[in-house]
Amino acid sequence: MTADVSVAPARWQRAAIERIARQTPRVISVFLRTRLEAHVAGQHVDVRLTAPDGYQAQRSYSIASAPGAELMELAIERLEDGEVSPFFHDVARPGDTIEVRGPIGGHFVWRAQDGGPIVLIAGGSGIVPLMSIVRSWSAAEAKTAVLLIYSARTWEELVFRDELLVTRARDSDFGFIATTTRGPRHRPEDFDRRLDRSLLRGVLAQWGRSPRDVYICGSNVFVEAVASSLVLEAVPPGIIRTERFGGKD
Repeated sequence: MTADVSVAPARWQRAAIERIARQTPRVISVFLRTRLEAHVAGQHVDVRLTAPDGYQAQRSYSIASAPGAELMELAIERLEDGEVSPFFHDVARPGDTIEVRGPIGGHFVWRAQDGGPIVLIAGGSGIVPLMSIVRSWSAAEAKTAVLLIYSARTWEELVFRDELLVTRARDSDFGFIATTTRGPRHRPEDFDRRLDRSLLRGVLAQWGRSPRDVYICGSNVFVEAVASSLVLEAVPPGIIRTERFGGKD
């Protein structure tokens, strides 16, 4: 098991928005220039916004960028009833500053020395911390196999899709399977159905490796369903790491 990296949030610091990039119709990447210490792949930061009247809203966002990247990348999904995500989508501009603290998290992390093989399973915007792991793995040129299984509603809503396809084409140790629940598949190896136990069984059997660790990130319902299915498929519960999101953003 990986030792804890961070057990308590650091102090709040100012961070400048360097640029904002559209990823999907509902997700943007916000690139921050910060003085925070380098993160470990899988960690997150707290973000705090303060209104002119003093009202504050705070949310946690996973880090998408690789450790050591010049800018910290947060991929933020727009939630219409949220307090924080609409600000980044509708109001924030390059040059604006926000408050951040972190990095935070010690269990849902991966470092090159941790080895593998590893399985990454994402639901929707749950891809974000797993993308940091993929980028960290790629940058380290780690000689271990990685399998990413990514479920989204449509092909267009697969965040970081093009980068993942490039990584898959470049490195034979990286497996990437997508399944879309409300749209057709675009590659022969993909699926257009819900990520259930039978789909997981087939994909893992075809991969043909026993994972050292499994990382699952997504909504509460998604994580519970996937983790339970894996246990039923005789994946040891002790190697399954989960990160969940829910509530308002």
